[in-house]
Parts: sequence; C-alpha cells; structure tokens
Amino acid sequence: MAYQDEESKEYSEKVVKIDRVAKVVKGGRRFSFNALSVVGDQKGKVGIGFGKANEVPDAIRKSIEAAKKHLVKINFKGHTIPHEVVGKFKSARVILKPSTAGTGIIAGASVRSIVEKAGIQDVLTKSWGSSNPVNIVKATLDALEQLETPILAAKKRGISLNQLFGKD
Repeated sequence: MAYQDEESKEYSEKVVKIDRVAKVVKGGRRFSFNALSVVGDQKGKVGIGFGKANEVPDAIRKSIEAAKKHLVKINFKGHTIPHEVVGKFKSARVILKPSTAGTGIIAGASVRSIVEKAGIQDVLTKSWGSSNPVNIVKATLDALEQLETPILAAKKRGISLNQLFGKD
C-alpha cells in the first residue's frame, strides 16, 4: 500500500466526465458507469484514461489506473507552449496558441483539465467540431504530442538553431 500512496502524491488526478449508460435486457435496464480521467505531474507528463464499471468509484479507479499507464511526455519549456498547434481526433479539433505570462489558461473544461495537469500555465485554446469531452481530451493530447522545442526541431531537420531562426 505504501507504493500506491507515493504514486498518488506524485501525480494529480482530475475526473473529466462520469457517464451512466444502460444496457437493455429482458428484465429491464442494466446500468453501468464510465469515467474519463486525466493524470499529470504538472511538469510535462500527462495521461488520459477511460474506465468502465458497475459502480462509480470502480469506474473512476479504473480510469485513473489507465491514465497512469498511458503517460506521455510533453515538450514545452517555461510557462507556455513553444508554438501554435492543432490537434485532431475524429471530428473534434483543438487549437492551442502560446500566450504571454500572466494570461492564464483560456480554455473549456475538458481542454483546461489536460493542460493544467501537463503543467502549462499560459495558453489560449479554441475547440470546434465535436463537443464530446472524450474526443476533446484526445484531440488536446494529440496537439500536445505535436509540440517541439526549437532544439528538437533543429535536430530533426539537421540544422543549427541560428539557421532555424534565420540568423545565419
């Protein structure tokens, strides 16, 4: 148990959505629950998880465990993201734009939860297309995975930082 206590202190968790679903059977309806959670260390690691169970606490626990298994490292430095990026998942689109210090997170609830858990403090966002929280969160994660620091971009292209910024 001590291992789980240490692990829960390391990552902060946020339940984005809890939904009750029904399966129609011969005797009536069978209800179950699903939960979408975001887990992050607020230092650049973030993950999303989806859990299903017959009771709400079990669904939340499963979604948090799934999120911890699927952590992703986000490339950003400082308080904001290095460049504008668009994330897509099914019909959901999310645009993330860097902003100046002190702006805060200008975002809807689903986007805000994942951006906060990643540790980004200042960002402007806009989502369009699907309004389903699951699709919005996955589109946001897609956008965050596309981020590159200038050093990574220069290394990927095989050029120096000066050439990347047009100073050479």
